[in-house]
This record gives sequence, C-alpha cells and structure tokens, in this order.
Amino acid sequence: MASHTIAGPADETGGDAVGKSARASGAGREETEVERADRQWGELMQEVRVAQTGVQILFGFLLTVVFTPLFEDLSQTDKNIYILTVVLGATATGALISPVPFHRLVSGRRIKARAVRWAARMTFLGLLLLIATLTSALFLVLRVAVHDSFVPWLVAAVVGWYLLCWIGLPLWARGRYTEKGGPEAPEPEA
Repeated sequence: MASHTIAGPADETGGDAVGKSARASGAGREETEVERADRQWGELMQEVRVAQTGVQILFGFLLTVVFTPLFEDLSQTDKNIYILTVVLGATATGALISPVPFHRLVSGRRIKARAVRWAARMTFLGLLLLIATLTSALFLVLRVAVHDSFVPWLVAAVVGWYLLCWIGLPLWARGRYTEKGGPEAPEPEA
C-alpha cells in the first residue's frame, strides 16, 4: 500500500498537518509527525510525573536530615556522602523537571518533535541521576545503620537491580520485540 500526502493547516513542526509526514500505511499507527510528537509528549509527561514524585519526596527528606540532632554525630565521610547525595538529588530534580520549562520556552515555535527528543534526553539523564541519588542515599543509610563491610556489596546488588529493571529489561525487550524494516517511520529517539 502506498502512503499519500494531504495538505493541511500549518503544524508545530513547520509543515502542513499531514504533508511532511504522510500517514503510515500497513502495520503500526496511522499518525502524522505532529500527531506522533503530540502522543509522545503526552506519554513522556506521564512518565516524568512518576519519576518527579519519587525524586522530590526523596530530595525533600534529604533536605531535612541536616537539621536533625544526630547529623552532628556523623563522621566527616558520612557528611560528605550526605552532601553528594543532596547534590545528586538536586540535579536529578532539575533534569526531571526540565521538560516543563523547555516546553514552555519553545511552545508555538514549530519544533515539537525536536522538543520531544530533547525532553526525552533530559528525562533519561534525570533517571540516571536518580539512580545515583538512590545509590548514594542507600549507601549512607546502610553505613550509618549497620557499620559493616557487606554494605558496599548490598548497595552494588541494589544498583544492579535498578540497572536491570530500568535499562537492561527495556533494552532487551526493545531488541527482542521491535520489528525491523517495516513500513512505519521510526519514532524520534529518546
């Protein structure tokens, strides 16, 4: 089946609504580049909401620790780990919130597909920073709680679990179940 082009009103990508990216034929979604960008933006915002909530709760909790009486009893090493954890939490929060101001600043500039790609990259960076924040926080808590040599091994196992769940499994599924060479145009990479 051949795809066709229909002229339409101007869209956010700088072309007509359907013209630059004709509706896909055959298997897959039948959507224009603009419709795809809109769908991907909505999906990305749903994903970011989940991650933002987690990182903001963790970051808020971390900010309160310094004001507890036991903070002064921490060794300098533990205080340094705490500072690193807070900085990582702040950078993760910034990266995960960044799609919102990014969208606000480029909205109406006809670059939505590009905005989706950049926002997806910032979200992925935010997730990597979140893994680092969780790792650092877990390491600090377990160091203070148990003072044992198995702590680094336990933390390494948890980090391995994060990497498996957040990166390994999705990459495996992507490689295993993605159809190659089909008529559908590739989606913008995250």
